[in-house]
Amino acid sequence: MSDGGTGYSGGANSGGTWRNGGPANFQPHAFDPYRQPELFRGVLTRRVFAFLIDLIIISIPVILGYLFIIAFGIVTLGLGFLLWGLAWPATLIWVVVYYGATLGGPYSATMGMRVMDLELRTWYGAPGYFVLGAMHAVLFWASVSFLSPLVLLAGLFNGRRRLLHDIVLGTVVINSSVRNPVVQSARSF
Repeated sequence: MSDGGTGYSGGANSGGTWRNGGPANFQPHAFDPYRQPELFRGVLTRRVFAFLIDLIIISIPVILGYLFIIAFGIVTLGLGFLLWGLAWPATLIWVVVYYGATLGGPYSATMGMRVMDLELRTWYGAPGYFVLGAMHAVLFWASVSFLSPLVLLAGLFNGRRRLLHDIVLGTVVINSSVRNPVVQSARSF
């Protein structure tokens, strides 16, 4: 039976389900902490260091932007200081674009996560994409701001070491070198 270009893959008795064929074809989690504990070993500690690295990377253009506003304000005899009103919204846009572009990029990881050998995946194993990366940042900051930083302790109480925003978005952070082992090159003597 042809789907007619609608993405419908069910037969006549499928109950009108779209793409996945219904509950019988439900996908389990791609990463099992009991069968693959090496994927989650040390993830929380490395996420903290990755966050600090990302904070430095994000802060550099922001600081340069504020220094530019100060210099521009002095050169224009105070007129340039009107840009202060744009500094905070520009900072928020920069953070969302940074996380969206890096988590949605080919490595599914921010620069800090790449340094710490981590990557973001969906619960079914797909790589991240721009909107998921942007929402990951927004929900992280919202959960920490509204629920206090103690919400980060949620990662200690589940096998996949997922934080609250990971659970809400259906993502998981894993060790990328374990998932993609580096091929050792042959050495000739």
